Amino acid sequence: MSGKPLTAMDAGLPPSGAWKREDVCRMLSISARQLAAWEKQGLLARGDGFGFPDLVALKTLKRLRELKIPVKKIKDAVTSLKLRLEDIDQPLAQLRVTTEGRRIAVHVSGSRMEAESGQLLFDFGEREIETLRAFPMKPPPPPAVATPPAIDEETAEFWFQRGLALEETGAPVEAAIEAYSKSLEANPVAPGALVNLGTILFRQQKYRKAKELYARAVEADPTYPLAHFNLGNLADEQGDFDAARKHYLEAVRLNPQYADAYFNLALLCERTNEVLQAIRYWSAYLKLDATSSWARAAKKQLDKLKQSVRSK
Repeated sequence: MSGKPLTAMDAGLPPSGAWKREDVCRMLSISARQLAAWEKQGLLARGDGFGFPDLVALKTLKRLRELKIPVKKIKDAVTSLKLRLEDIDQPLAQLRVTTEGRRIAVHVSGSRMEAESGQLLFDFGEREIETLRAFPMKPPPPPAVATPPAIDEETAEFWFQRGLALEETGAPVEAAIEAYSKSLEANPVAPGALVNLGTILFRQQKYRKAKELYARAVEADPTYPLAHFNLGNLADEQGDFDAARKHYLEAVRLNPQYADAYFNLALLCERTNEVLQAIRYWSAYLKLDATSSWARAAKKQLDKLKQSVRSK
């Protein structure tokens, strides 16, 4: 996967920021025109320098726009959150932002709230789930005995490479989905095609299907660290930090050089106030990546946490 999935947290960097406009555009794969448009639309404060919170806000903003959330809806959500929540002046950077269909949701004090209306969004609790389980259900028919399909690895590899090429050239996403699907028709246990198709569906917010494909990739190849990393990202996106931690740790167990997994573990530990663990993971990340733009961000976070520990 390209880039590091940032999370909504305030790094406390000075307002002047540490990154120039061209750095930000390169790191987040956005154009200078797009950045200027978001500033003009009032979604981001104008400036020549950007701090870590600005990167987080831009990453969130980019993801919302990729999900076709209208600019007006984002602006209304930001305005509403500033009015409703005390000490929140950069909602896109300070809050964990997700989506519920076409609605923007934020995670506050363990609950999910619709950003525009302030309405709480509830999930089924254990009692409701047990009630549903108690309903009489028609027993499923006995499974039919099917002959496993023959695997055509050559055809599967052809369509997998075709899917990669389509994604790299910016072809319509439907074409890449079709290519990966044909790869899986030829080889239903091809880990690469399972992960890449799962990632496309993840970006489309089809989380249940994406999780199914990632799990199939792990089953097909238990030593595939990228499948565990993506399962971690999916769990992180849905607020299941325990599952996210489990999959990130499995990814680094399988590949101790997996820098992205250490990066995400550090961010996760910061969100759960595990400062010493976060310091450990930031340090591990920087041993693997000491020169990139993301390494600069990691170094600032590490220094900030070490200073907070020394001051206690």
